[in-house]
Amino acid sequence: MIAFVSGTVAALAPDAAVVEVGGVGMAVQCTPNTLSALRVGQPARLHTSLVVREDSLTLYGFADDDERQVFELLQTASGVGPRLAQAMLAVHTPDALRRAVATGDEKALTAVPGIGKKGAQKLLLELKDRLGAPVGAPAVGAPVTQGWRDQLHAALIGLGYATREADEAVAAVAPQAEAAPGTPQVGPLLKAALQTLNRAR
Repeated sequence: MIAFVSGTVAALAPDAAVVEVGGVGMAVQCTPNTLSALRVGQPARLHTSLVVREDSLTLYGFADDDERQVFELLQTASGVGPRLAQAMLAVHTPDALRRAVATGDEKALTAVPGIGKKGAQKLLLELKDRLGAPVGAPAVGAPVTQGWRDQLHAALIGLGYATREADEAVAAVAPQAEAAPGTPQVGPLLKAALQTLNRAR
């Protein structure tokens, strides 16, 4: 297994980074939050999980080892593949997922694109004893705010919107995000942002 890749960031895409390792460009699938910390031409170290399929080898990259471990644990639940596990980590931090599972928070899981009410109930049952307890208390202040802004902005760019449009959409939903109790949920905010962009067109 490839536990991590370390090298210079050669290229960035909406859902992946290319890291040059020993003259070889390694394509690594990453969440918007992980990608937001990377810069082309700068050194990077990503913890990785290699997913082997009959017709492909896909490397998934994470900012830290905790995120990688949660990614792999999520896939032990039936119906959860690497794409859905990555989507869950794009919307929630590892600790937010642990809290959601520990408290039976269906709403938090249904905020992830691709997870409905029944799917959330099933996941809560299956993951109950697998993810463990939350490691730390929720972060407060700017880092949380910046986190959802970066994730939402990257998601909109990934959907093909221009940087200016993404900036305006993030600003439009900021009051909604800041009024919500706890950590802003990217899933509902993305829906609201897309509605504002559709109205503007």
